[in-house]
Amino acid sequence: MNLTELTLTSARALLRSGEISAVELTQAYLARIANIDPQIQAFLTVTEARALADAERADQMRASGDDRPLLGIPLAIKDVLSTDGIETTCGSKILTGYKPVFTATCVKKLEEAGMVMLGKLNMDEFAMGSSTENSAYKITRNPWNTDRVPGGSSGGSSAAVAAGMALGTLGTDTGGSIRQPGAFCGVVGLKPSYGRVSRYGLVAFGSSLDCAGPLARTVTDAAELLQVIAGYDPLDATSLPAAVPDYRASLTGDIKGLRVGVPKEYFIDGMQSDVETSVRAAIEQLKALGAEIVEVSLPHTSYALPVYYIIAPAEASANLARYDGIRFGKRVETGEMWSTYKATRGEGFGAEVKRRIMLGTYALSAGYYDAYYGKAQQVRTLIKRDFDEAFTKVDVIAAPTTPKTAFRIGENSSDPLAMYLEDVFTLPASLAGVCGMSLPCGFDGDGLPIGMQLIGPAFGEEAILKTGYAYEQATEWHQRVPAQL
Repeated sequence: MNLTELTLTSARALLRSGEISAVELTQAYLARIANIDPQIQAFLTVTEARALADAERADQMRASGDDRPLLGIPLAIKDVLSTDGIETTCGSKILTGYKPVFTATCVKKLEEAGMVMLGKLNMDEFAMGSSTENSAYKITRNPWNTDRVPGGSSGGSSAAVAAGMALGTLGTDTGGSIRQPGAFCGVVGLKPSYGRVSRYGLVAFGSSLDCAGPLARTVTDAAELLQVIAGYDPLDATSLPAAVPDYRASLTGDIKGLRVGVPKEYFIDGMQSDVETSVRAAIEQLKALGAEIVEVSLPHTSYALPVYYIIAPAEASANLARYDGIRFGKRVETGEMWSTYKATRGEGFGAEVKRRIMLGTYALSAGYYDAYYGKAQQVRTLIKRDFDEAFTKVDVIAAPTTPKTAFRIGENSSDPLAMYLEDVFTLPASLAGVCGMSLPCGFDGDGLPIGMQLIGPAFGEEAILKTGYAYEQATEWHQRVPAQL
């Protein structure tokens, strides 16, 4: 039995039956990381000693009758989520050596559920990017083809799952950073509704957009992880006190009568033909399973890209002002406060972060605030209303996750607009605050994964999980693994 080919739910069943121990499972994953990660570069920190201690504790707890939902399950965490005593860099040189004195609430919930922490995962610097090429430390590679990007900014999180180096991971999604890498790496990536999962301890990029969520091999595994991390947190003012349903109960496989909306604005000129063909075939599969297919319109979709790249950089410019070389993180000492501040930020931030800080500062500056940031917020409301209207007619929306499959490393590095366009299908849901999930629905002619995106209303994660599970059970795309690893 190859323990690193298990799903989270099958591994848990083996742990519960006593066929394997948490230590055996953890050792298998640590060996896999040592063997495979030099090729993939998904991990920034491997917490081997902690993982083995967690596993030993899990075995002892199970022997005493404890049966927490993730007891002994090896997981890994995107390096934008704070972890007490473990370096948290956000993929940036400005936070090299920074060890928080607290743990993000969503990570804490995984710990309380019994997870074994394998380490922290690579990402685009401060979650700003769509390829993980913007990390200050290394470029993560796609396990399906190491010449290709894994997506971003949660590229380390998606690559680790696809390469069998973790049973599941946490990523974050500001404009598509869970769903897009999920599609590129052929795994399930779920962005919860804004306010469903606590942002406490998530190092901020865009405070009105950031969401933490799971990446996993199957819809069931994603549901299991969401079940643990969802819920109100008094430490997060944007966390909403909504009841958390039993997500596992929604995984029935029955979608007869479910209304699935297909937005005409998401099938555009210039998208890769393999992607359109696979996603349309997936929608036909949903129809064959008993769903009703309804064409819907989201007329303000084309405005999502410019709106996002005003709002998110504006929020980033404010959030990143705290990295000044005075209080924590990197410090370039010059002997004078203001020059130290400038030198620290000049050396500590990468090119993409500087670009977005400048864009955001400009949009917020006197004389431009109303014309840019204020107007963008008004159009954001129109985008949200599009979804509100659509969800009066349908239960879920099905669309491509990305316009094309994973591109080559370096292909878009000199063209920021081309890079930004990679998120054109994921940005609207982020701006509207609704939930979305990408799951595998095919492969292109080069053997690269294709993702279908299921979008649900705010706090409608049950609907997308129910739909995704039914589709997954009727197909075999999720069972494929990268052959060369």
